[in-house]
Amino acid sequence: MDAVQTASRQRSKQGYAGSGLTGLVVRITLLGVVAALAVWAVLPLIGARSWIGVGVVAAATALLFWIYLSPNRRLPLKYLIPGTLLLIAFQIVPVLYTLSTSVTNFGDGHRGDKDEAIVSIETASITQVPGSPEYDLAIAADGEDALVFILSDPASGKYWAGNAEGLRDLAPTDVQKGLSGKITEAEGYTILTAAEAAERSQEITDLAVPVDGGGIRANGLSRAFQGTSARAYDEGCDCVRDAVTGQVWTADPGHGYFTDAAGESLPQGWQVSVGADNFTRVITDDKVRGPFLSVLWWNFAFAIISVLVTFVLGLLCAIALHKERLRFKALYRTLMVLPYAMPAFAMLLIWRDMFNQDFGLINTMFGLDVGWFSNPWTARFAVILVQLWLGFPYMFLVSTGALQSIPTETLEAAKIDGATGFQAFRRVTLPLLLVSLTPLLIMSFAFNFNNFNAIQLTTGGGPFEAGNSTVGGTDLLITYTYRLAFGGQGAEYGFAASVSVFIFLIVATVSAIGFRVTRNQEEVYR
Repeated sequence: MDAVQTASRQRSKQGYAGSGLTGLVVRITLLGVVAALAVWAVLPLIGARSWIGVGVVAAATALLFWIYLSPNRRLPLKYLIPGTLLLIAFQIVPVLYTLSTSVTNFGDGHRGDKDEAIVSIETASITQVPGSPEYDLAIAADGEDALVFILSDPASGKYWAGNAEGLRDLAPTDVQKGLSGKITEAEGYTILTAAEAAERSQEITDLAVPVDGGGIRANGLSRAFQGTSARAYDEGCDCVRDAVTGQVWTADPGHGYFTDAAGESLPQGWQVSVGADNFTRVITDDKVRGPFLSVLWWNFAFAIISVLVTFVLGLLCAIALHKERLRFKALYRTLMVLPYAMPAFAMLLIWRDMFNQDFGLINTMFGLDVGWFSNPWTARFAVILVQLWLGFPYMFLVSTGALQSIPTETLEAAKIDGATGFQAFRRVTLPLLLVSLTPLLIMSFAFNFNNFNAIQLTTGGGPFEAGNSTVGGTDLLITYTYRLAFGGQGAEYGFAASVSVFIFLIVATVSAIGFRVTRNQEEVYR
């Protein structure tokens, strides 16, 4: 026995070492890629003085080198580590980032820190005063397509590149001018044409290059002026003063705003921790709780009904085509799978047009005049019908596979015992199917609970009540969250992240209950 084990270990070593030069080259190449990625990740972390991030990258890189340059006794780790790192990168890190965002006021007006808010306040109040320096201007973009002012002072012959972070000197040799005296080229930047600059006119108007005591703003597309800030930060009182009106806004560290005596705040704020305020807002704020609960019940109804109707139709089709002597069975099955094989986003857009009240196929074919997407109930019926058409082929496929795995002896025994076809299906076939299909049904529920495309591409979450563009009649929590995060009324990333946490907890709870039921079924029918 010992000799056999020794020989097996030797063959294993030989097999592993059998990769020889090829395996060595592959390992060196992959580790070289890892080292390059580590350097690429560490450099910006060092620039940002994020020493914890530097330590994490260094430790992960050292661990990978230690594992893959070690002897064969660490072979299991060589297979486990890649999957573990991918799990951390694509599952754990996004969840932790969402949690960290959910306890902040991150959103429009609260994107940066306090210093950035102060700079934004001061540059937003820049005005031109008599005697302000003026410059020739060329609008340019850097390598990341961020807007840059290329400035020149004809009197001194100096050149600068300015963005939201400040001015940078340019050497005269880095800039070229045309016959008209306009700047045509700047080293490291792309000069925009008049048409390109016109498309970004709002960005040009908003950009202010900070300088001592004020900032530089564009005056058209060819001139710029250095103005003075009417509002300035006073560190002594931790406030912002307006030199023209004398008004004062005092910092509110709890909410990340500068607020005056009347409670009015400046639009520029900074990101702060708000603890559990976003979560309690969902529960206690009547303006939020009502819409949230109405979306939540429909979200459950949509997910449950979608799973049930697609499963029932898919199972019935699978049973109908499970007959051994059925002719053209392969053709029928291919036709059943066609909706599943087509791009879902394209099919959703087609179905949206089919439900159009004026020229849609549904109304035209049946002689109706129904505004399907103008009433909440007809819109909900429409999206469930669309989901039925898109989802039943998947259920047909998995049900067909599950039916083929049921031993024929089991069904024959049921018939011998006197069971009818329906009784055999209800007491034998269906329970055995549910044992294998329940995990898939749970996955389908989780998918439909967050089925963003099915709603966004058909109804857009609507219909919406007059004066309320935040919550629609067919909104799911995921589309409601999307509108909170990227809506036209201002992004609320922190609040949207807290709603995402609720979604995660709901789906996780339902999935855990479902898998518990599955284990009980397996124990009964084992």
